Amino acid sequence: MPKIKISKSTVDAVQPSLREEVYWDDRLPGFGLKVTPAGAKVYLYRYRIAPSGQAYKTAPQKITIGRHGPLTPDQARHQARELAGLVAKGTDPRELAAAATEAKDAASREAERRLRLENELAFSRIADLWLQTLEQDRSKATARDAANYVRTHLKPALGDGPLPHIGRTDLLAMIDRIPAAKRATRRNVFAYGSSLFGWAVKRGYIDINPFLPLPKPPEPKARDRILADDELIRLWRASTSLRGPMGPFYRLAILTGQRREEIASLRWQELDCRSRTWTIPAERTKNGIPHLVPLSPPVVAELDALAGRTDWPASGYVLTTTGTGPINGFSKAKLEIDAVVAKESAALEPWRVHDLRRTVITGLQRLGVRFEVTEAVVNHISGAKSGVAGVYQRHDWKAEKRAALDAWAAHVGQILTGADHSNVIQLAEARA
Repeated sequence: MPKIKISKSTVDAVQPSLREEVYWDDRLPGFGLKVTPAGAKVYLYRYRIAPSGQAYKTAPQKITIGRHGPLTPDQARHQARELAGLVAKGTDPRELAAAATEAKDAASREAERRLRLENELAFSRIADLWLQTLEQDRSKATARDAANYVRTHLKPALGDGPLPHIGRTDLLAMIDRIPAAKRATRRNVFAYGSSLFGWAVKRGYIDINPFLPLPKPPEPKARDRILADDELIRLWRASTSLRGPMGPFYRLAILTGQRREEIASLRWQELDCRSRTWTIPAERTKNGIPHLVPLSPPVVAELDALAGRTDWPASGYVLTTTGTGPINGFSKAKLEIDAVVAKESAALEPWRVHDLRRTVITGLQRLGVRFEVTEAVVNHISGAKSGVAGVYQRHDWKAEKRAALDAWAAHVGQILTGADHSNVIQLAEARA
């Protein structure tokens, strides 16, 4: 094969022929220039290497250095000398190049894995996917509560961290940031977080739910606050001083015992004026079960006043200040009603809106309402509706619920007017 002094001038002067030609450098053994019929000029290095511990050398091997143009002859020669140095030490440049390629491929795979962790498996993204499934599979109330805890606690703490990298230390730090006095909040954050990560395990995003080995936060202390009759009187009278729909909201809560959000988001299309009933759709109940609430005469009167007539509107929110959405601002309204109560008599012992629901339940029991009926009134599912009873008990308790709520309304009316409590309607009479 021809030998030349590989320099810029000689390389530029070499012309392609009908077949591939290799020109070897006359100074550095193994350093050559390959010229293809198409005119490409490529620097290469040819070598033989002796296997470790053996005297003979392998067959000649070639390794490409690079194309002329991007590489100058001097740069190519420098790389050829480095390759010669490796060969002299018994290192095969091709194996080294293969190892470098594998390392590059491994780095690329690692970069892709990190990108997937940061994008596809980012906690915030997985949390949003989980919430979407809740909206499809669970009640609106459950989905709404879950979204609230994800937004206010889980996302601020875990952010876009890759789901597989989130461990017990991260989760415990998140729980610890919630004041210890807020037991219910800690418990709910734990419950919704564990549910989210358990769903991620089932979907194959992670292998283990990191919540499983963690101790559950203590259960919140059960509230037992019940408003006495004289407190109900003061609260009712104070509600008449509130502006807008907040006064009716409190009175409906006292008369029906339903949940705050169920009353606040009440719509006219859920009401039947003729049958005096309110049907809360499944998507608005906590347990995802439609709930029928018979309307006592005082409730009907409240609704008549809100409608401004006895034939109620066909649609829209009943309690609204905007006309397009339900009422809110409960904290402000409670401050107002507490201020009115304190001004007119004396401040009430600390209470919450949910205590009105507990007061109604207790009041119905005081009036002699059967436990199953009381649970039906407030749409509870407990031992009385589980097991065999839950499967075969299909009685809707509609008549009994109406009698119970009518009796409770009569009781409220009598304590408001100062009537003799011995004349409170008993359930046996109300059902007759």
